[in-house]
Amino acid sequence: MRLHRLDITAFGPFGATQEIDFDALSAAGLFLLHGPTGAGKTSVLDAVCYALYGAVPGARQSPGTSLRSDHAPADLPTEIRLELTVGGRRLEITRRPAQPRPKKRGGGHTTEKAQSLLRAYDTERGWQALSRSHQEIGEEITQLIGMSREQFCQVVLLPQGDFARFLRADAEARGKLLGRLFDTRRFAAVEERLADLRRAAENQVRSGDEQILALAQRIAQAAGPAGREAAMPEVQPGGPGLADAVLGWAATARSSARERLDIAGASVAAAESRRSAARTAWDAERELAALQQRYAETGRRAAASEAGRAGHDDAQEQLRRARRADRVAPALELRDEAERAYRRASAARDRSRSGLPDSLADAGAEQLAALERRLREELGGLDAARRAERRSAEIDSERTALEREARADDELIRDADGWLAGWEATRDGLLARIEAAQEAATRAELLAGRLDPARRRLDAARRRDALADEAVGAEDRLGRAREHALGTREHWLDLRERRLRDIAAELARELVDGEACMVCGSAGHPRPARAGDGHVDQATEDAAEAAHRRAEQARTEAEHVLGAVRERYAAARAEAAEAAGADSAEDPDAGGVDDPTAAELAALVDTLTREHTLAHRTAAGTHAAREALAAAERERTQRTEDRRQAERRAAARTSRREGLDSEQESLEEVLAQARGEAGSVTEHAALLQNRVALLVEAVTTVREEEDAAARLKEADDRLADAAFRAGFDTPQAAADTLLAESGQRSLQHRIDAWQAEAAAVADRLAETDARAAAGRAPAAPDAARQVYDVAERLLRDASAALASARERCAELGRLSRRAADEVRGLGPVREEYERIARLAGLTAGTSADNERKMRLESYVLAARLEQVAAAATARLGRMSSGRYELVHSDARTGGRRAGLGLHVIDAWTGRERDTATLSGGETFFASLALALGLADVVTDEAGGVRLDTLFIDEGFGSLDEQTLDEVLDVLDSLRERDRSVGIVSHVGDLRRRIPAQLEVVKERHGSAVRHRVADGISD
Repeated sequence: MRLHRLDITAFGPFGATQEIDFDALSAAGLFLLHGPTGAGKTSVLDAVCYALYGAVPGARQSPGTSLRSDHAPADLPTEIRLELTVGGRRLEITRRPAQPRPKKRGGGHTTEKAQSLLRAYDTERGWQALSRSHQEIGEEITQLIGMSREQFCQVVLLPQGDFARFLRADAEARGKLLGRLFDTRRFAAVEERLADLRRAAENQVRSGDEQILALAQRIAQAAGPAGREAAMPEVQPGGPGLADAVLGWAATARSSARERLDIAGASVAAAESRRSAARTAWDAERELAALQQRYAETGRRAAASEAGRAGHDDAQEQLRRARRADRVAPALELRDEAERAYRRASAARDRSRSGLPDSLADAGAEQLAALERRLREELGGLDAARRAERRSAEIDSERTALEREARADDELIRDADGWLAGWEATRDGLLARIEAAQEAATRAELLAGRLDPARRRLDAARRRDALADEAVGAEDRLGRAREHALGTREHWLDLRERRLRDIAAELARELVDGEACMVCGSAGHPRPARAGDGHVDQATEDAAEAAHRRAEQARTEAEHVLGAVRERYAAARAEAAEAAGADSAEDPDAGGVDDPTAAELAALVDTLTREHTLAHRTAAGTHAAREALAAAERERTQRTEDRRQAERRAAARTSRREGLDSEQESLEEVLAQARGEAGSVTEHAALLQNRVALLVEAVTTVREEEDAAARLKEADDRLADAAFRAGFDTPQAAADTLLAESGQRSLQHRIDAWQAEAAAVADRLAETDARAAAGRAPAAPDAARQVYDVAERLLRDASAALASARERCAELGRLSRRAADEVRGLGPVREEYERIARLAGLTAGTSADNERKMRLESYVLAARLEQVAAAATARLGRMSSGRYELVHSDARTGGRRAGLGLHVIDAWTGRERDTATLSGGETFFASLALALGLADVVTDEAGGVRLDTLFIDEGFGSLDEQTLDEVLDVLDSLRERDRSVGIVSHVGDLRRRIPAQLEVVKERHGSAVRHRVADGISD
């Protein structure tokens, strides 16, 4: 990587644009960057770092720190442009940080976003833009250089103070720096990953052991008394030998359980034998008791059967008489039915005769039938008269309908005439309504066009009034901020001037007898300066400067706020003024005031809103008015047609009425003859029909009464004959002996039950075993049952014990198999845990196999440090005239871990000692050699990217002339690799030794740079 050109504008202490030509400075290979304190030497390096990575080194990039120069004009933007060659490509990087700028319209400032531009030079097409993305440019530059910002600041911008501290630092501090440079986070990640794997595997092993112990607890519960004979092993999860101890203890518990199972089996066999004997004795006693009870019961039944013999004989006799009476029952039923029929027929005859005249009360059936035939003939002659009467009623109905239709048509004609008379006025009114609605729609559109601008005017006026008050407050805050910033600046400059007057005394406080002065390099200090009254130290000056910067930041923020408020106020006022002009042109009543008040605009908006609402409501009736006109025209057509139809129907009704009158006259002559004395033909016919019905009923009932009397006489004769043949003296005696079927069944059941009981008693009396049992002593089944119950209970207890023993053995076997499976399954996990634990302990430096207790990351960093020490020794030998050599040491110091020790070998004494024992000058060139060696190693680590431009910051004041010459020779030798080295220093002797110089001049209005080359000085 080679730098060609750097343009700095409004950056840090540089108020204007400064151009730095690195090609001219690098021509000599070694150039000097010098200037007074605070002029901006470090800011040049910051600009290079910002151009490459978009950020400045270290603490100078702290939050709230502005990169913009306080000396720059407001309209000059802060910008860094760097031209360089890296990876064989010539690139130009332009960056602008986020910064305030004046607004293009109105007053105040606005914050402009950060901008970046990457261009590449093409020999044919010139400069070509590659990207404007911060992220893409950062990734591209980091990939080309091969280093992060932190690595670049350590390797290219060599901070000697940091490397001096690195020489004297302990292993932990060296590890942090080397870790940032060589990015050994992946090795630390390996350590953490192995530690995580170890913890995870340990948790798995503990979890498995806990499951095994849980199974052991269940085995102890399942074993019961057998488990209490041998105590469960007392081991913790993760402890050695846990699996073998649990499996051995489980085997002992299973053996004890099987012994208890054999004992329980023998007890069950003995209990079953006792229960069988008790069951046999109990069955024998129950059988004896049953036989004795049977014999006693048979005696009682025999006595009861003999006592019921008389009743049995009476039942048999009563059943025989009832069965003889059953032969007379059909004749009895037939006679009773005939008598009931005769009574019904007599009653019906009496009822039918009651409606006849008295002259026919004793008439026979034939006389009544003849009278019926004559009346039917007379009724048949009235059919034609009934038809004529119905037609006469129909003619009356038709006349009524014609009258009703005539009245309806007359009403329709009158209504149509009245409506059509006002048609012209109705049509004119509807047309006027449509026209008014159309005019209202046009006015609504015009008012809508005026209403929106009026509302915007009102909103703008309200914002304008609010922003006017806000602007007054912002102006007050800005005035106070300016006064505060001016006061803090004057206080800071006063303290700075007082400190510069006594700067010699401040430097003198750091002098140590025997050590070289950082300014003159002398080891003797005969008259160190003394601080005067009111001396100001650097902390006080820094605090005053920080207060000034905070005040300036507050002033800038107040300016930004005021500018934003004024801009918004101007925009609101302009919006109200533009709208006001438009409304004044359309509204002749509006005044010509440019800034109307919010109340006036609110009144205007209310007026326009009311007018627009009224016009819109009126316009909404356009469609309804058109629909009403169309409906009126349809109604006019319909009414005209209805009137013509009514006139045609009136003519037809006149002819129809005349025909009905003629037909009615002819029908009246026929009806007068047929009605007779009745009011109508129908009434006369109904009277005849009633008389015929009475005669028909009377004839029928007379004939039925005569038939019923004949059947009753015949039934009496048959009943008397049946009673005589059945052996009864009279029919009444047979009727008294009759017994219903249910009664006969009841008697038969009593007879059959007595006979069956008598036969059963005879059979049981013949049984010999019951008679023999009755001669023995009374049986005792309850005592035998108690003996059996005791034997049964003992058998159940023994069986329960046997089942429990079997269940325990089965459960122990199942749990033991599960425990064995858990042990087998946990075996690979335990082996994996032991392997990972060994690796984790080895990489963490806690394993006994790691003799030096060195972590993996420290081991890698130690290898890198060994490379750095070797590369630094090549230059340290030349700087120290072959006296010193840097070596890496992995020896342990005290109780700390080994790996990152750094020693120096003194060739004059031949002894190896710590780098902290070097003097100030020796520390400088040793740290310089270490920095150059580190640059070589990091360059190789980054993929061999050439670093053709290096910067070394301060430290040369601690060298004597001879050592300074040797150091400069070493730096000058870097030109052999086509490198250029820039030295940042205050030492005046360097200005005489190095002809190529870049001087930073501090001025009142901002710093400036001057080039000093062999040809002369240029700005």
